[in-house]
Formats: sequence, structure tokens, C-alpha cells
Amino acid sequence: MTVTSNAVPDTGAPPHPHHTGKHWIDDWRPEDPEFWNTTGRPIARRNLIFSIFAEHIGFSVWLLWSIVVVQMTAAADGSAAASGWALTTTQALWLVAVPSGVGAFLRIPYTFAVPVFGGRNWTVISALLLLIPCLLMAWAVGNPEFPFVGLCLIAATAGFGGGNFASSMANISFFYPEREKGWALGLNAAGGNIGVAVAQKIIPLVVVAGGGVALSRAGLFYVPLALAAAVCAFLFMNNLTEAKADVRPVFQSLRHTDTWIMSLLYIGTFGSFIGYSAAFPTLLKAVFDRGDIALMWAFLGAGIGSIARPLGGKLSDRIGGARITALSFVMLAVGAAAALWSVNAVNLPVFFIAFMFLFVATGIGNGSTYRMISKIFLIKGQDAGGAPETMVQMRRQAAGALGIISSVGAFGGFIVPLAYAWSKSQFGNIQPALQFYVGFFLLLLVVTWFFYIRKSTRMGQVGV
Repeated sequence: MTVTSNAVPDTGAPPHPHHTGKHWIDDWRPEDPEFWNTTGRPIARRNLIFSIFAEHIGFSVWLLWSIVVVQMTAAADGSAAASGWALTTTQALWLVAVPSGVGAFLRIPYTFAVPVFGGRNWTVISALLLLIPCLLMAWAVGNPEFPFVGLCLIAATAGFGGGNFASSMANISFFYPEREKGWALGLNAAGGNIGVAVAQKIIPLVVVAGGGVALSRAGLFYVPLALAAAVCAFLFMNNLTEAKADVRPVFQSLRHTDTWIMSLLYIGTFGSFIGYSAAFPTLLKAVFDRGDIALMWAFLGAGIGSIARPLGGKLSDRIGGARITALSFVMLAVGAAAALWSVNAVNLPVFFIAFMFLFVATGIGNGSTYRMISKIFLIKGQDAGGAPETMVQMRRQAAGALGIISSVGAFGGFIVPLAYAWSKSQFGNIQPALQFYVGFFLLLLVVTWFFYIRKSTRMGQVGV
């Protein structure tokens, strides 16, 4: 069975004359086992693969500054780095926070972009937008006299890479049946998240290749990769008519209290992941003056967190997303407490291990919270009668909620580095920030239990 823009024999739907070309799919029924096994699965898998590739490059560009600033930060004695730059710890943390904040904000319009342009079309556009931060970085970092405000403005454009996540996840959520969404969304997100680890591992080697430090190579390295992502999306991905609805479902998703509760939980999971990923290399240098460890080993945190994300989705498919989310908050509180102890004891090995544990917890929590979102809207659709048109509407609202929640949650990536910067500047250490995180994670544990695990709640009864 060939699925094209004219393939609507099973639904009797009217043709869509404004949808032209082989990349449009009008008939898409992933919940139909026969359709899924014969036609849907291979198409969904192909779109997932190239979505992962594009999102991977987006995440890499988004967090590019997190590793570049290590080569731009002054040593403990105030001397300039080998690159000629001598940024303070506060300036470095601002440069890693700004892209996170802009990326979080852009996730809202990026969510609208899928229904407006189509998933494939927007993937092409968003990949090409990555050329802007890459080329601007290459131009600016080679001149240590470049004004700091200008660096912040250029770092802000890296937020384009952060917006990619919202549109990618919203798009892929339409391709898979409910029973496989946890795993599929987990893979899609993990493929993007691991771009942070890859960038943090490869870029230190790229900028020193051949001797000396050439920071401009960090931006130039991703130029051909962004172009490749755009070309692959253009050639191999599809637009779904079901996803190309109007933008009203996004606004409708805001009416649900669960959208806002899940946004708060996602600040604790993904906000922590992206914030720790951005700040961890700088903290290693600022707290322990070990820039060498930051450049060589900081990538492990983002890598471990990324790998753990589909595990969180998989466990949620079997056990329930709320239970796994609660477990992740317990782990996060324990990890933050261990990190706090290590800073007080000036124990670098325990500090490093504590952060690795934190990254595992964020990855598991990222996968489980995203699994909860689609399940919550499924239950809402069933409670509203479960008619086919109702379920389609709820899937669209779930996709809109995914984008909104990912946007709010990503602001944690902006807050975390700035919290460390504030703590360091006001108290001379990062202990107050870590104390706050312990309490915050315990609060989110209570919120998860109250709304989604208690048996007296609707979501607790169905095991969201």
C-alpha cells in the first residue's frame, strides 16, 4: 500500500489539494494494527531516524558554548586561558545560561511550527537556522577583545538548537501508536540529548588539533553537519496531514491543569539535565580548578543522562510513568545531597560521581515525564467519550502540550547556571544552590505523588 498525499481510500476523507508531492501523508492510522504492521512502522522508523539526526545536531549547537567557555575562563590566579580569553566564572556561566534561556523560549513557536509548516518542512528550516550560531561563533571567539555583551548576543543564537526539540518531539508523537510512544519519544529525545555529550567530547579535541587553541573551529565543525541534517530531512522525512492541523490544539492544551503540573515536573527533570550539562564543565574548573577534567571527562554526564532517557520511557511503558518519575526525584535529591557533601569536604571524586548519579536520574525522569504526558491526554480522551474524532483532537492537544511543557522545563537550563553563578558570587561557593536543589526535588516528589500516584485521583487509579 503506497501512502501519499492522495492515499485516503480507507477514510473517505476529501482530498487536500494544497498538499502536493510524495512527502505528504494524508491517511495515517498508527492505532490500526494492520496498517501499522504493513505500512506505518517502516515510515515511522525512517522519520524517527532522521529526526534524531537533526535533533542531535541541534542539541550539539545548543550546548556548544558549555565547553568552549572552559577554554575562555581565567585560571584560579586570574591569568588568561591558552585561548587568550580571561572570562570570570560568572561571565562563563552567563554564556552557558543564555542559550538555554533562548532555546527554552523558542520551543513555544517551534511547537506551533509543526502544524503550520509540516514536520518534515520545519525540520529542514530549523536545521538550516543552525548555520547562524555556528558561523557567528566562529567569527567572534578568535578575538579576545570582543565585547562580552556581543558574546552574549551571539550565544543567544545558539538557542535555535534548543527549539528543535519541541518541534521534533511534537512531530514524532504523531507517527507512533500509544503503546510504543514511550520508547519512540525516548529514543528521539536521547538521540538529541546525546549531542551534548558528543559536542563536549569532540570539540575540545577539534580546537587543539595541530597545536594551539583555535576556538573558531568549534562553530565551523557543525556547519557541514547542519547542512547534512537539512538535506536528509528534505529527502527522507514526511509531513502528516493529521499533524498539520490548526494551532488551536496548542492553545487548548493550556486549559488543562495537567499541562502546568507536568511543566513543573519537567523543570526538575529536563531543566536539571540541560542546566547541569551546561554548568558541569565550568563548575569543575571553578570549584576544583580542574579545567583538564572538564575538557576530557565532563561529557560523560550528558552521555549517561541521554542513554538513561529511553530507559525511563521503557520502564514507564511497563510500570507507569508517575512511579518512575517519583523514583527519579528521590534519586535527584540523593545526588544533590551527595554533591553538597563533596563540596563541603572538597572531595573531587565524590563530586564527580554524585553528578554522574544526578545525570542518570535526570535521564530516567525525562523519559518518564514525557511518557506521562501522552498517557494523561489519552485518559482525558477516553473520559470524554473516546470517539475517533475526540481521540485525534486529544492527540493534537498532547502534541501541543509536549511543546509547551518542554519549553517551560527547559528554562531550568537557564536558571541552574545562574543559580550557581549567584551562589558563587554572593557566598563564594555553590553550597546554597545545592541545598536549594535538595529541597526542590523533594517538593516535586510530593507533587508527583499527590496528583498522579494517589489512588483517590483519576490518574492514580489508571496508573499514568
